[in-house]
Amino acid sequence: MIDPIVHAEAPITLVGGAEAAPSDLAAALELAPRCVAADSGAALALAAGVLPEAVIGDFDSIRPEDLARIPEARRHRVGEQISTDFEKALGRIAAPLVLGVGFLGGRLDHQLAVLHGLLALPHRRCLLVGAEEIVFLLPRRIELPTAEGDLVSFFPLVPSQASSAGLSWPLDGLVLAPGGRIGTSNRAEGPVTLETAAPGILAILPRRLMRPVAARLAAPGGGAPWPAPAR
Repeated sequence: MIDPIVHAEAPITLVGGAEAAPSDLAAALELAPRCVAADSGAALALAAGVLPEAVIGDFDSIRPEDLARIPEARRHRVGEQISTDFEKALGRIAAPLVLGVGFLGGRLDHQLAVLHGLLALPHRRCLLVGAEEIVFLLPRRIELPTAEGDLVSFFPLVPSQASSAGLSWPLDGLVLAPGGRIGTSNRAEGPVTLETAAPGILAILPRRLMRPVAARLAAPGGGAPWPAPAR
């Protein structure tokens, strides 16, 4: 298992280099004031007047002028090219929850790689914050504070099964799989409860649910965290 660089008893904000507005970062920092940057994500933090307590990555995309503003003790270069900067950073943060800003939007290949990272590191609970949506890997069990009519989507990264309550189209008995049945464009009939036996399903919810969903994921137990994958 990778040794953490950042340890926290409360949620951490992780900033990436994809599309994000200063207001997105501000919203995350309200919930998770400590800030870490994944490589070029330091640019957004610095532009907002926030000095990351750590910058983690291979440093192939951060601008030299931004790197120069980071104290040397806060620079953590991970030179291997097997994992993405998102994985390098997420895997080295030990916290109840990581709020990821600047990882959705922009290049599609980067977004797909980030979603892959959620599955590759299921023991690092992470909530990605986009302009209109939040995305996270379903834990073993979670109760979502949705309202009647809310659009909720579930996308399988690997063949997966889940049970649900409170959805217009229940997931019980279905095998969700890439290239097979997926669970996008579902509707909530009120609060939704989901249970799944293994990591593999992304939940995509309205951005307005960021605060209550973050609180549920960061709570002790947080829906029973997944174990670290065997390496």
